[in-house]
Amino acid sequence: MGVSAGVTEMPVRGEHPALDLVNTVFVRGGLRGQLVDALTRPADLAEWIAGHSASLGPLGSDPVADDDAGRAALASFTDLRDRLRRLLTAAVRGEAADPADVAAVNLAAREHTDWTALPAAGYGAPEHGTDAPRTPDAVRARTARAAVDLLTGPALELLRACPAPGCVLFYLRTHPRREWCSPGCGTRVRVARHSRRRGEGAAP
Repeated sequence: MGVSAGVTEMPVRGEHPALDLVNTVFVRGGLRGQLVDALTRPADLAEWIAGHSASLGPLGSDPVADDDAGRAALASFTDLRDRLRRLLTAAVRGEAADPADVAAVNLAAREHTDWTALPAAGYGAPEHGTDAPRTPDAVRARTARAAVDLLTGPALELLRACPAPGCVLFYLRTHPRREWCSPGCGTRVRVARHSRRRGEGAAP
């Protein structure tokens, strides 16, 4: 995969949760840069999950420990990430997805059920629960369901793959002036264009 990095080093964060998972793989250094993976340790996954408590909560209390269970959870998330990347790529290209990837994401989305209930007083803050035995399992299922919502709903029209050379990230074009996944990619493209024009102007 290349080199590893922490979740906080991701160049784009705060997108749709399915995109935030896929975007844990990114390129550092532009067109000739290195491919970086921000999810290489159970601790990285724990940090990613904690950062999505608002969109994918309630999370429960089971941690992602550095043990066999934690490493299995990490492997299941990175498998989902790889499948989602292929599905997103097919979607932005208008191509049919691999049936195996579709089946795997659908299975992950159906794997656990969440429920909401009235509190004892009959009103107020709702109670939440899940039949998932472990927190990572519940979050993985919710991430897969979020991806299904994205790929089947109106937000699909906003889905973009960053066109900057060497970039592998996805984003939702929620503003008409947004052309790149991040200001960094926009700056790199503008600098490259400027250098190219200067070179063309200096050529005999």
